[in-house]
Amino acid sequence: MRLKRPARRATLVVHVVSAASWLGLALGLLALGITAATTESAPVLEASVRSMKTMVDWLVFPVALLTLLTGLLMALASNWGLARHRWIYTKFWLTLAMIAGTFFGFRDAIVNTYTDVTAGHPLADAGDVLLGPMVSLASYVFMMTISILKPWGLTKHGRKQRAVSRRAVDEAAVRQPV
Repeated sequence: MRLKRPARRATLVVHVVSAASWLGLALGLLALGITAATTESAPVLEASVRSMKTMVDWLVFPVALLTLLTGLLMALASNWGLARHRWIYTKFWLTLAMIAGTFFGFRDAIVNTYTDVTAGHPLADAGDVLLGPMVSLASYVFMMTISILKPWGLTKHGRKQRAVSRRAVDEAAVRQPV
């Protein structure tokens, strides 16, 4: 399946916007986490943690899912392929790891912190509100960097496919009368 040019361009725009949104959400979560970790004010702490919980509950999952789905569509419906280039393969697995880490680790930490803070307890561990956004931000910057630079070349699968397609082109050229 190949996307026609307008569909490919639209998918690319949606993918880039959703990836940039995911990066922006990580920056926002980090700013709120820093605020929560450094404030002496209980209302500011509660507002920061409440905002983090709202962002994680309502914004991060749809944006992450949209980024993953548009990336998969572009990889599978274009010449790039999902397993042909190491940078795409790396981005795919890192995206899955970030989604899993966010929803099975960071989200639980934020929910527990929110429960404690709304009950009137001080912030028990700053790592609960800082570690997730810091890891996310570093990962998203890394993924965007490899999207721009496209390092590492082809995978073993990609080298095989390239050899097969070159062989087919060579055979077609030999069969045509001159």
